[in-house]
Formats: sequence, C-alpha cells, structure tokens
Amino acid sequence: MSSFTLLVTSAPFSQQNAYSAYRFAHAAVQSKHKVNGIFFYQSGTINGSNLQVTPSDEFDLFNAWQTLSQQHNVPLMVCVSAATKRGITSAEDAQDSDTPHFSLSAPFESVGLGDLAILINSSDRLIQF
Repeated sequence: MSSFTLLVTSAPFSQQNAYSAYRFAHAAVQSKHKVNGIFFYQSGTINGSNLQVTPSDEFDLFNAWQTLSQQHNVPLMVCVSAATKRGITSAEDAQDSDTPHFSLSAPFESVGLGDLAILINSSDRLIQF
C-alpha cells in the first residue's frame, strides 16, 4: 500500500479543493493506504479554525477533518506562520503573543514548515489540493 502526504492550500469554502482533499484522504484510509499527515498551508490554514459556522444544509468539513483524524490517526498540521497571518492561533501561541484568543484546537496542531519536509520525506507521494 502507498503512503501519502496531503498539502491543502485552499480555504474550506472558497473552492472545491479542501473538500476534495478530505474525500481523497477518506478514500485512501478506507482502501488501507496510509495518510502520514495533512498539512494546511496558505489559505488552507482556515480549515483548522474552530470559529467556522457551517449552515445546517452544508457539509461540515471542519468536523469531518476532526473525525478523520480521530478515527484513522491522521495528523492535521497547520502552518503556524501562515495561520497567524490569518488570525488563527493555538492556545500556546496565543499565550506567547499576549493575545487571549485562539481558534486552533486539537486535533489540529500548530507546526512549522520543517514538519512538512519530514512528512514529504516519509511518504511515497505528495498531493496538493
């Protein structure tokens, strides 16, 4: 079986790309492939914000990412610098910057670009959405 790293650079509702990434990851784990991690970069970091409110008649991508991570042990990694530019911080990063607010919580984790390099190195394929 193959192993994958997914790179998501699209916001959850601006294009189909983030949803396609989720569908790919879900299909991969269902087919017994390994998803070593999903790295959210640029506008893709918005996928990790817990401030999203999804209308009841739309697919809740935020909760879908969480469920995928929890059920299949898939790390959800959000680039700290790209997320911070978009107002998305973890509790730890918020404390470091004296900002009391944060919008990134588990299973999403705040990481650097070095973690993406490690993911790519440990995977058979990198797929960008």
